[in-house]
Amino acid sequence: MTDTETNPETDGGIDTGTGTESGYDDDSRGGATPVPIADPQLSADARERVTAILEDGRLADGPEVRAFEEEFATYCGTEKGVATSNGTTALHAALEAVGLDDGDAVITSPFSFVASANAIRLAGGTPVFADIDPETYTLDPADVRRILTDRDDVVGLLPVHLYGLPADMSALCTIADEHDLFVVEDACQAHGAKVDGDRVGTCGDAACFSFYPTKNMTTGEGGMVVTDRDDVADRAASFVNHGRDVSGTGGYDHVALGHNFRMTSIAAAIGRVQLERLPQFNRARRENAAVYDEELADLPLETPTVPTDRRHVYHQYTVRTDDRDALAATLAERDVGTGIYYETPIHRQPAYETVSTAAAQLPAAERAADEVLSLPVHQGLSAGDRRTVIEAVRDHFTTQ
Repeated sequence: MTDTETNPETDGGIDTGTGTESGYDDDSRGGATPVPIADPQLSADARERVTAILEDGRLADGPEVRAFEEEFATYCGTEKGVATSNGTTALHAALEAVGLDDGDAVITSPFSFVASANAIRLAGGTPVFADIDPETYTLDPADVRRILTDRDDVVGLLPVHLYGLPADMSALCTIADEHDLFVVEDACQAHGAKVDGDRVGTCGDAACFSFYPTKNMTTGEGGMVVTDRDDVADRAASFVNHGRDVSGTGGYDHVALGHNFRMTSIAAAIGRVQLERLPQFNRARRENAAVYDEELADLPLETPTVPTDRRHVYHQYTVRTDDRDALAATLAERDVGTGIYYETPIHRQPAYETVSTAAAQLPAAERAADEVLSLPVHQGLSAGDRRTVIEAVRDHFTTQ
C-alpha cells in the first residue's frame, strides 16, 4: 500500500507501509518504482553468517549472542550489554533490573510507540505522562518538574529518544539526581545518536534498543539493554533467561522469577554484521535529512529541530503541518510512502483509560499527533528517490 494510514507496529518497529521490502543491497527498485518509508538492507555477509549458525546448530543462544552483546556495548560506550528478543522485552527487563516495584510511578512520554509505557505496566509500575517539547517531540524537563512537585511516588524517568533524536538528557539527569530517581533511556529509535558527544545509552542507569527491521540497524527481531552497572546487567541477564543464576556455575538454578526473552543466535549473527554497517547507514540518513532540510526550508511546514548538544540519526524524518492529511494524500498519489508516528498519544489509547494520568491535558503531544508526518529518509534512498520526495512535497504546497 502507498497510502498513509497509520502503520501497525510490532515491539517498537514500524511497517514500511509500502509492501516494498527487498531487504537486499541491490538497486533493483530502479527510479520508477514507489519510494518506501523504509527499506531494510541485509548484505551477503549477513546471509553467510546466518548460514554458518545454521550449520553450527547452536541456534537459541550462545557465543554469537555473547559476542554481539559485547560489541554493541562497546559501540555505545557502556560496560555491559544484555541481548533480548525485542525492544519491548529490553525495556521490561531493564525496568525489572533497576528495581521497579509494584505500584511505583515512572514519568515517561505520551508521544511514543505504546511499548515504552507498556513496559512500565508489565513490570508492575504506573506510567505518569509528562508533556513533550513541541520542537523536539521528546520529554519536556519543565513538565517533569511540574509533576514532581505534585507527586511523591515517582521513582524513575523513562525518556524516549524519538525519531532518532535524543531527549534533553542533561536536564533530565539533573532532575533525576535531585530527586534520587533512576533513568532508563528508551533508545529504540536512536542507535548511534549522541548527547554532548557521547552516544545514547551512557546517560542513565540503563538504555534499551530495538532491532526491528525498519530501525537504523536490524536483527530481524531483537533488543538490547546496555548499562555500566554490573548489578543491573546481571539482573537483566537473569530475568531474560527465566531468572536463571548468571554466576557461571551452570545448571538449572533459578534464583528469581523471569521470562524467556532471549535473543537467538541467528538474530545476533545478523546484528553483528549490521552493527559494522551502522555508521554507514547513519551517515546516509543524515545526508538525506540534510538535503531535505535545504530543499524544504522555504515551505510552510516545520522540518526537524536539532539542538546543538545533540546528534540526530533520523530513524524518521518528521515534518509537521496543519495540512498533514492533504500532504499525505498528495505523496500517496506520487507513490511516496509516508507514516504518521503517532496518530494517537498513548494517554488517549483505549488500553490506557484506567491509568491515573490518562485524562491529563498534554497539549503539545496532542497537537503533534494531529500534525506530524514522516518522509522516507532511510539509507536505501537514491538521489532520484530524494528528488521524487522533494518534488512531491514542493508541488503540494506550490499548487495550493
